[in-house]
Amino acid sequence: MECRQCASPLTRPGDYCLVCRTPNADTVVLELTRKRATVTILDEETVVGERIVTTTPEADGERERTELRYFAGEIADEVRRKRPEEVYATGNRDVLRAVRGQLHYEFYRIQADEPVQGVLDRKQKSPLEVVEASVGEKLGGAHSTLIGGRTGRRALEVVADHPHVKKIIPGPIDASGSSSPTGVRAKVTRSDDNGNVRLLILEGSSVQENRVVTTAGDRELGERVRDDLNDALTAAEFME
Repeated sequence: MECRQCASPLTRPGDYCLVCRTPNADTVVLELTRKRATVTILDEETVVGERIVTTTPEADGERERTELRYFAGEIADEVRRKRPEEVYATGNRDVLRAVRGQLHYEFYRIQADEPVQGVLDRKQKSPLEVVEASVGEKLGGAHSTLIGGRTGRRALEVVADHPHVKKIIPGPIDASGSSSPTGVRAKVTRSDDNGNVRLLILEGSSVQENRVVTTAGDRELGERVRDDLNDALTAAEFME
């Protein structure tokens, strides 16, 4: 494949051109199992390439952690070669978390029987507005009492860091729930008709419901944002 801008040869389809500094792909889709990863490269609505990365899982202990880290590193290297605008992933949670930890791109979880087609279907819809405000600017009412202290605030920051979140408004604390020994947990509820969601932070018997205003605009798009937020909270170990 050649660069679409300067026609320089590319080592792999969709690689970022180091000659003229031009991207040749905008999206990467990752289908992940514990032994095999399929990396599909998209440029707008065209599949420009695919690469398979495999591993042989170790049984346990430090060898398993090292093997998983190298496997995730090979997958992450494939993504970096493209310098995409977005990364979508589905499959094994341990592999997904390890890969995400090595990348600094907008990273979304896709749930579909055909992940690549699911991403292409998304591309055909109007893109959601991206909010450029800082995490601090999105945390409205930051003076309010938060469950879990610094840990609870970190959960809010995970959500506020999402590009389609406009604002988080902390709510009252309800101490009537059942006690849980698992520390501070967090999850995002189903979207309302306007695309907004609720962030529940739980600690012991206390629950705090925080309103999250998004750019979604309707329930369907709000559900997409909800899935992304819960995936981010899972990666940050606020959800199982």
